[in-house]
Amino acid sequence: MNRVFSGIKPSGEVQLGNYLGALQNWVSMQDESDAVYCVVDLHALTVPHDADELRSSTLSLAQMLMAVGLDPERCILFVQSHVQEHAECAWLMECTAAFGELRRMTQFKDKSTGNEFVSAGLFTYPALQAADILLYDTNQVPVGEDQRQHIELTRDIAIRFNSRFGDTFTVPEAVIPPSGARVMDLQHPDRKMSKSEESPQGTILILDPPEVIEKKIKRAVTDSNDEVFFDVEKKPGVSNLLSILGAATGKTPKEACDGITRYGDLKNATAEAVIELLRPVQEKYYTLADDPAETSRLIAKGAEKAREVASTTLSRARQNIGLLNL
Repeated sequence: MNRVFSGIKPSGEVQLGNYLGALQNWVSMQDESDAVYCVVDLHALTVPHDADELRSSTLSLAQMLMAVGLDPERCILFVQSHVQEHAECAWLMECTAAFGELRRMTQFKDKSTGNEFVSAGLFTYPALQAADILLYDTNQVPVGEDQRQHIELTRDIAIRFNSRFGDTFTVPEAVIPPSGARVMDLQHPDRKMSKSEESPQGTILILDPPEVIEKKIKRAVTDSNDEVFFDVEKKPGVSNLLSILGAATGKTPKEACDGITRYGDLKNATAEAVIELLRPVQEKYYTLADDPAETSRLIAKGAEKAREVASTTLSRARQNIGLLNL
């Protein structure tokens, strides 16, 4: 089986777009591939943060990943900082990547512009991301277009390391997973729903209570014409609701509009579908949240599994690059 690796940063709350656009695919891939999933808390250190909040959000995110369907018995699920090999391998990657390559990364430019303090870690974090991937002999990395540049850099680093020091790392491929719903902001349907707090009324959080979900969807932007049909260019707000309704009910957006002729009916149907979709996820999450010791046990077990693979790869890399082993 192909080995798949993906990670998610514990910043912001998980929202509907994360679930429908990515996490549902993660759940499917754990049965189709040898899947490795990671809460990448070390990446969260690259920007100013509150220490207690980071610890809390890391545990909460692990619980959320299990609540949406990731099964520690069917995949490797762990927290990045619990596997020390990531930090050591990142240094090897930093010494293999070129300064110019890191300087050209568009996400660094976006995240550093206008900030008074920019950490060196924000500049070098693509090297840590490369380590995350290469430590597991990863064949495929499911990504969106915004991460493709990072995977290309990871490939370049792996090829360069192998060329200089002998066959060490598997060269991964970026893959676009099966199309999940492209969920847009309910108030700004021209942009994706985001974990940030820029548009709280336009974002449905996985843990939003049913009454909050209903209120947000009923206030969603549509337009003055009351016709219901799927056309992203002419009807961005309506099309977004149809995409959400379709994804929540296992239909295409065009199938979802069958029998719906008014905006009010569309919003009612979408709210009901989303509430029912998230109900079991919320129930599972709160069960896990009531027993943090069990969550800690499961992610510790995942870290042990991850370390078995990562330590073998790192040992090979240390040997090939010329470090003296004890």
